[in-house]
Amino acid sequence: MPSLFRDLNVTDLYIRLDASDPAIYQRQKRGRFRSNALVPDRYEKEVRQIGEFIRNQGLKEDSVLHVNGVRMRLARQKMADGEDWICLRVIKTIIPELEDLGIPPAYVEALRELGQRDGLIMLTGATGHGKTTTAVSLLSDCLRRHGGIAVTIEDPVEYVLKGHHGERGFCFQSEVNDDEEWAGAIKRSLRWAPHYIFVGEIRTPKAAEQVLRAATTGHLVLTTVHAGSPEEALMGLMHLAEQTMGGASQMILAAGLTAVLHQTMTESGPHVRLVTTESGNMGDPVRALVRENKVGMLGTYIDKMTARLSAAGRER
Repeated sequence: MPSLFRDLNVTDLYIRLDASDPAIYQRQKRGRFRSNALVPDRYEKEVRQIGEFIRNQGLKEDSVLHVNGVRMRLARQKMADGEDWICLRVIKTIIPELEDLGIPPAYVEALRELGQRDGLIMLTGATGHGKTTTAVSLLSDCLRRHGGIAVTIEDPVEYVLKGHHGERGFCFQSEVNDDEEWAGAIKRSLRWAPHYIFVGEIRTPKAAEQVLRAATTGHLVLTTVHAGSPEEALMGLMHLAEQTMGGASQMILAAGLTAVLHQTMTESGPHVRLVTTESGNMGDPVRALVRENKVGMLGTYIDKMTARLSAAGRER
C-alpha cells in the first residue's frame, strides 16, 4: 500500500479542508528554494483521511498530531477568499548529533565550548532553516557532556527532549498555549533549579525580560529568534525588553550575552555566522556595542570570528 510520507519525502503538506482541491507538498531538499508538487492521485485516500480527522477534531493553529507514525505540526488558516487550508510540517523526532548537522567542525567545537558557560545563546535565521534543530542538538549535547537539569518552554513541543541524556543530564519539557503565558512559564522554570533553559521563542516584552534575568543569574538560556541577521535579532530582543525594563535592558543584555548564531540552509548544508563574547569580560567589545546600542557594527567581529574559525578548520 502506498504511504504518502514514506514514499514522497514530504516536509510540508498543504490540504484544503472546505473542498476537494488537490493537495500540495514540498520535498525534503537543502537550500533556500524548495520545489513543490501536487500530491499524486494514489495518495488521495490518505490525504482525505487526514483532512477528515482534522475537521472532526477541530484542530487549530499550532496543534501537534501523529499520522501513521509521523509527527507533524499543524498551521491552519482561513484565506482571503474564504478557503480553509492547513499546512502540516513534518517534525523529525530523532535529535541529531551536532556533528551530523553539516556545520563545519570548527563551529561545532566553538558551540561545545559555549555549553560550559552561562548567559544567553540566540539561534537565529529564517523559518525552515534549522534553528530549532541546532538548538535542541546543542542542548542535548550539553546535557550528555556536562550533566545537570534542563527545562524547555515551547509552543508546541517539537523534538522530544524529556528524560535522561547521558548519565547525568535530565530534561523537563513544558508547553504554553497563549502568548501571555511565556513570561510566567520562564519564571516558574527557575524554581526547578535548572542550569539550562530552552525558550522556543520570545514573543512578549515580559518574556524578553524574564529571559534576560535568567541569563544573568547563572543559567545558560538558549532561544530561537526569527531574524535575517545576528544584528537584527539583537535589536529585536532589545526592543521587546526595553518596553518593560527601559534603558536597563541594554546593560542587562550586554552582561548576559554569550553568543548569537545565525543559520541559513544552503544546497551544501547550513551556512552559519557566529559572534561570541568573552567569558567574564564585561569590557568585551561585543558587549560594549550592545550597551551603546550600536549592534549594527557587529559585522566586523562576526567577520573576525569567521576568519578565525575558518583558519582553525584548515589546520585540522
